Amino acid sequence: MSTARFSQEVEKIEHNNVDMNYIDSVIHYCELNDIELESVPKLISKPLKEKIKFEAQKLNFMKRTSRAKLLLI
Repeated sequence: MSTARFSQEVEKIEHNNVDMNYIDSVIHYCELNDIELESVPKLISKPLKEKIKFEAQKLNFMKRTSRAKLLLI
């Protein structure tokens, strides 16, 4: 699985499902394809990572000025 393909598939899921955000889309894609969430950080492209970070800050999962890592559990 390449970074580009993974990110494209997640973007496609997010775009086609109005009720899903990027975080939900990543989890959904991993569940559908039997991908362990621990391997996700290696598969996420930089632009997708920024979108997920923005979303996490908006949902108060992490502070806006934080350099903390978002852990998908």
